[in-house]
Amino acid sequence: MSLSLYELVPAAGQAEAAIKAFDDAVVAAGGELIESQVTSGAQRVFAIAEFNACRAAQLEAANLDVAEVVGPNEVRLVGADLDQIKAARPTAGYLVEWDIPDTIDMETYLARKKANSPKYADVPEVSFLRTYVREDMDKCLCFYNAPDEDAVVRAREVVSTPIDRIHSLEG
Repeated sequence: MSLSLYELVPAAGQAEAAIKAFDDAVVAAGGELIESQVTSGAQRVFAIAEFNACRAAQLEAANLDVAEVVGPNEVRLVGADLDQIKAARPTAGYLVEWDIPDTIDMETYLARKKANSPKYADVPEVSFLRTYVREDMDKCLCFYNAPDEDAVVRAREVVSTPIDRIHSLEG
């Protein structure tokens, strides 16, 4: 089984329709939609799908009635249990994208994550939820619940990890 990240750019006001079409296409390809998160203003949808076969489905924007589909990109889940995510389908308040430098490989990334994660306790108003790190090490997506964006920034500073893009997510 493998997890794949897709990024969808829906037409204005069409995020829910895009998610439904994406879910239908994933199921038709033998997969399962694990979660989808919509950025504020519904400008982008980040969706994670699981496929039993080694290959994720190649999905076309026109078939999903979206402006763009980025992916699939194989990802690894860090900091959460896949079965719990499947059971709860949890939402998050914020998503941070970090474009991982070329000097960091997966082993280094995971060791760094393990060493730094306990430091989140220094920012108790922020809950780190989970990370999806692309297997090609291009970037990772980190999900948080926090009272505001400034709190997420403080949490990232505590773990000495940059922010390339931060998104407020719709509930």
